[in-house]
Amino acid sequence: MDPDAESKHVSEAKDIGDCVLQSIIQIPGANKLQPCTGESKCVSSIGPLAPELVSPLISNERESYEDIKQEPDKKLPKLLDYSLCLIHLAVFGILGVLTRYILAKLFGPGGGRVTSDQSILYLDLPSNMVGSFMMGWFGVVFKADISNVSEYLTIALTTGYLGSLTTFSGWNQKMLELSVKGDWLFCVLGFLIGLFLVAFSIIFGIETAKGFRWLLRKLKMSSGSETCRRKKNMKVEGLKHHLVVMVGLLLILCLFWGISGVLMDSEFKNGGNSADLWLACIVGPLGVWIRWLLAQLNGRGLGATGLLNWVPFGTLIANVSAAFGVAALATMKKFVNTRNCDIIVTGIQFGLFGCLSTVSTFAAEFNAMRESMHTWRAYAYAMITICASFFLGFLIYCIPIWRMEE
Repeated sequence: MDPDAESKHVSEAKDIGDCVLQSIIQIPGANKLQPCTGESKCVSSIGPLAPELVSPLISNERESYEDIKQEPDKKLPKLLDYSLCLIHLAVFGILGVLTRYILAKLFGPGGGRVTSDQSILYLDLPSNMVGSFMMGWFGVVFKADISNVSEYLTIALTTGYLGSLTTFSGWNQKMLELSVKGDWLFCVLGFLIGLFLVAFSIIFGIETAKGFRWLLRKLKMSSGSETCRRKKNMKVEGLKHHLVVMVGLLLILCLFWGISGVLMDSEFKNGGNSADLWLACIVGPLGVWIRWLLAQLNGRGLGATGLLNWVPFGTLIANVSAAFGVAALATMKKFVNTRNCDIIVTGIQFGLFGCLSTVSTFAAEFNAMRESMHTWRAYAYAMITICASFFLGFLIYCIPIWRMEE
């Protein structure tokens, strides 16, 4: 096996967790495509394409994932399997929301003053860049190593944490707000610069992670047999171990929700400014779960023939629908214009729709297509996502706002 093969994994456009979904939810046409067996053979990919259309990134991922597999896991009960995925996604999704909020405050007007609502450097840009960079590490280069420990941890980090840390809907909404003010140049530059920075971030993440992997190999701190033994000891497997993990994460999730509920109620009563954040933590997991379910559509294409199966329709639908939802709520907030409405709308925008949309997965898919045999697909996919989101947002946000101001 090529030493660098593991570093060519693509994102979780069709996640390991889809194995669980396909075993529980019967999706039309699923049996005509690459089957999911519930074992770790189900790998992430842009989709089950014909061999001549598959990117080298995708084929190498499949090979390396087979190579790292040592012993087949015993199948878990379907309900436990499904519950583990949902709980992992919820806990790490909330962590992603909190990290996104911290980064926005750190680089925003109240902190470093790097980003603002009135410039092309929108508030969510730092989190989108950091999340894309980390996707290069944990969703591409070291994804197989993390899967050796726990496939659920892979889902939690990539789909849950990084997917919620980054948000496409927030990016789109800031560009809509610039356009409604007539700053069309800033709007266009905001999309172009934003796309360039997140694309560069994931490339930089992949390259630095490759360098770190190379450094670890050069150090030769342990023999190959010792490494294999350690990996085997670290792996979370067996019904008992999974039950312990599930109970622990369920307690953490209940703690998160409980604290968020108490703090939200307190902020509402005392007129605080963080009520929307705690509401976002409560509703955020729902957005992660919907996005994870939509990932089933990636690689399936349209119709029985799988037309345009290179387009990750799951990610596309998640991003476009979230952008539409954020724009619709922003319009409602303008018309209602009350404190309670602002808090509730902002919390749902930041939490539910912020977690439903993702830039880290979008960036990984863009990068995988860009390095494939069909480079044009990356730019076509980016244009479809951006244009569809902006056009729907323009109809639901810009036009009503202009009419209101007349």
